Amino acid sequence: MAAAAAATVLLPHRISTTNNVARCSALPSLPPRFSTTTPLSSASLKHVLVSRKPSLLQTRASSEETSSVDANELFTDLKQKWDAVENKSTVLLYGGGAIVAVWLSSILVSAINSVPLLPKIMELVGLGYTGWFVYRYLLFKSSRKELATDIESLKKKITGTE
Repeated sequence: MAAAAAATVLLPHRISTTNNVARCSALPSLPPRFSTTTPLSSASLKHVLVSRKPSLLQTRASSEETSSVDANELFTDLKQKWDAVENKSTVLLYGGGAIVAVWLSSILVSAINSVPLLPKIMELVGLGYTGWFVYRYLLFKSSRKELATDIESLKKKITGTE
């Protein structure tokens, strides 16, 4: 009897679990469960599936005539420009050289990227050069005019009008 009295003194009373207690949660509520025993109507299933689709993926249809006309115009323009080129082998050589240059630069960048600390150093060099360029050419009005005249003279040299 003394042991039972000691147990009642030491153990706190249990809270009844039969009371309905409102609980708050910061987590979003889950979608309702569908049991395999209750048949689903196709309307309720469609409602659940449609409500889960994001609204940002809406697209509009366009007529095929406008896109085919644009493609035809593009091809005719390219054909006219290609026919106007006199030295086709040089153009192909330059185009192939450009593709090879891009491929080689891709290999070089991936090799540099694999060396530890070197990509971060290159980022710092790029940031430093960008800061210098902004200070030298973009910060003051007179230097912006100087940059514009340099660009115009370079354009004239490239086009051969100078």
